[in-house]
Amino acid sequence: MTNKQLKESYDYLINKGFEAPELGIVLGTGLEQLVGFIENPITAHYHHIPFFPLATVEFHSGKLIYGFLENKRVVVMQGRFHCYEGYSFLDVTYPIRVMHSLGINKLFISNAAGAINLDFKKGDLMLIEDHINFQGGSPLAFKNVADFGPRFVDMSEPYDPQMRQLITSIAQEQQITLRHGVYASVVGPQLETKAEYRMLKIIGADAVGMSTVPEVIVANQLKLPVMAISVLTDECDPDNLKPVHISDILKVSSEAEPKMITLFRELIKNL
Repeated sequence: MTNKQLKESYDYLINKGFEAPELGIVLGTGLEQLVGFIENPITAHYHHIPFFPLATVEFHSGKLIYGFLENKRVVVMQGRFHCYEGYSFLDVTYPIRVMHSLGINKLFISNAAGAINLDFKKGDLMLIEDHINFQGGSPLAFKNVADFGPRFVDMSEPYDPQMRQLITSIAQEQQITLRHGVYASVVGPQLETKAEYRMLKIIGADAVGMSTVPEVIVANQLKLPVMAISVLTDECDPDNLKPVHISDILKVSSEAEPKMITLFRELIKNL
């Protein structure tokens, strides 16, 4: 990755009309209905943006959408990238760097995750307060990382406390159950074994998924305040484990999505 590549991606999007977005939003698995609320949308397909990876997962779109949401300029990733698709950490996080270059000053991330904490239920939302990186690498582990920010990034508070506090208040006002917990990020794409679920619980994880942490690490390098919410799509009880199909995960995430959209829209209004 070079600054020249970032500049080419930036120039393409500026020429498309992606002018001075304030907020970046990354939509996770089964979470795409938010784009229906964007006013005056401008769409850039990933395969047209210089140096952008392509989404290879069949249920992930591949579009960057710019427009207005609650009177704020936003740029939304409809479809994200994962290490399990064969992408490097640099590929996975490249869009975050592009959105930052365009001017976003806050980043929202959503994902679908399995509930390790059995007090949490399928269909609940969980505000990520901290994470455990089980992806086996870092998006900052490359030779010229210092060209893009500090190499040694502090991660003592990776998720912005002010936005977490604000969205917690909004959830209470909207009478939406919002769990709080620790997200473990694994490579996938296979789901976890019973023994792996037990291990994750022992080390303090409340939910497990296959994304988000690389993007959050890069956001922290860029000093970009970030907030992330998981839609809990299945209950990972190792003593009563049943097979989970991706169609079930998509169904639960779609049913829970209106709650997440409400929280995101209200948060945007209050920023």
